[in-house]
Amino acid sequence: MFRRRDLGSAVAAAVAMPRLASAQAQRVLRFVPQADLPNIDPIAGTQIVVRNASYLVYDTLFGVDSRLVPRPQMVEAYDLSSDGKVWTFRLREGLRFHDGEPVLTRDAVASLRRWLARDTMGPMILSRLDAIEGIDDRSFRIRLKQPMPQLLWALGKPASAVVMPERIASLDPHRVVPEFIGSGPMMFKRDEWLAGARAVFVRSPHFRSRDEPSDWLAGGKPMAFDRIEWITMPDPSTAANALSSGEIDWWESPIVDLVPLLRRNRRIKVDIADPLGNVGTFRMNHLHPPFNDVRARRAIQLALSQEDYMRAIVGDDADLWRPMPGFFTPGTPTYTEVGGDVLKGPRRYDEAKRLLAESGYDGEPIVLLATSDVHINKAQSDVTRDLLANRLGMNVDFQSLDWGTVGQRRASKAPPSQGGWHIFHTWSAGASCLVPAGYNGLAASGDRAWFGWPSSDSVQEAIASWYAAVDDAQAREAIDRINRVSMDFVTSIPTGFFLGHTAWRDNVRGVVQAPFPQFWGVTKA
Repeated sequence: MFRRRDLGSAVAAAVAMPRLASAQAQRVLRFVPQADLPNIDPIAGTQIVVRNASYLVYDTLFGVDSRLVPRPQMVEAYDLSSDGKVWTFRLREGLRFHDGEPVLTRDAVASLRRWLARDTMGPMILSRLDAIEGIDDRSFRIRLKQPMPQLLWALGKPASAVVMPERIASLDPHRVVPEFIGSGPMMFKRDEWLAGARAVFVRSPHFRSRDEPSDWLAGGKPMAFDRIEWITMPDPSTAANALSSGEIDWWESPIVDLVPLLRRNRRIKVDIADPLGNVGTFRMNHLHPPFNDVRARRAIQLALSQEDYMRAIVGDDADLWRPMPGFFTPGTPTYTEVGGDVLKGPRRYDEAKRLLAESGYDGEPIVLLATSDVHINKAQSDVTRDLLANRLGMNVDFQSLDWGTVGQRRASKAPPSQGGWHIFHTWSAGASCLVPAGYNGLAASGDRAWFGWPSSDSVQEAIASWYAAVDDAQAREAIDRINRVSMDFVTSIPTGFFLGHTAWRDNVRGVVQAPFPQFWGVTKA
């Protein structure tokens, strides 16, 4: 079984970190994110670190609260016609972008269209869409050909439509925008952005918070800081020392090896970051051999041990992980194991080798994009190299890259021998894996699907049956069907469910458990 190396001694021996610049007359929070920040466009890409940063810069029409109920954010009021086909929305008065310009209907409409072009819910909504049209400067409507009760969830879910100025939102949704201008609580300081080292956000004088308690993406978003610095520290030892010495205030994702060390420091608080946890993912490229053949994908499914992956990520504490022979978040009403028996029990290496041979695999290099600077992805990649090379006798081209490069490479549809890829690892917040709406890794819509571009009519029909469900019984039946056909098609392979920690200095108050670092409501003594 593959294990992580023990970093305890490395921390003890690590050299002291150089002191960072001290704040002068500003309320500053220094935060170490899970990975370096490549940009702040959550529509053009799907990296979690980008999504998290976007919550500071952009606001959304709706936002889900901790009960997973979508609530109005930029929207002041909304209405649904009696036939369920026409949604009318009115924006809050006085909303302004960071450049001082008012937020108008045309900005919201252009932003919705940009989001629909990229989001996995896009095809489902567009197939039912008649029109998105402005009424006046603050009101617009969405006209549907048939009812879609899940629309508010789509507008409020994690990674929903962020509102940009029309001139920016109208640009190519497949390319990162040239300007990061939103109407959220903080402005991005592009002149202080140093890729690989630091990103800076400063308070927006134009932001109008809702006069309600903060609750995840819903409610008010009061900011106690004039400046938030995101400091990239890919080395866990450096981050641990910086937190211990007070050089940083909050570390988003400390690795499990360091948690006991951090807890021994009375000035540091450590807790589970998100009760809904995380879902690990083994993602394959369906466009090129051998994984364009379902037999090759099933071979990996037969051989993959979720326990190996989870122990590599979180260690031997059984309270931090569990196997999940399914695609939906464990411990929630939508969790199901229907069709997931293939991931249970002893691993079947001989049968996997036979399927690989039947698929036509004959020793060609398998390009594995291995993230070197994000612990969760690196741990999974190391396990996969061992699985493929030592268990299945495959030829592995293990390419150790930073997460920003992996994020770029995984978008390539080129053959693996020409700059493309076969496999990469990632993970999703459990909050994003509750239902098919907005679940990037679930869709099998070919070119419109997430990286790997799986294409299956059976999977798409099963997902459509959930959208068409008129009651809980039909929705439950659809969820079981989705899990079964997705397991059979091997859209991707879940590597397990795990909890992660977050750690902060004891003078930082208001840190809450959420699927993302929630900065509003946080203070520092």
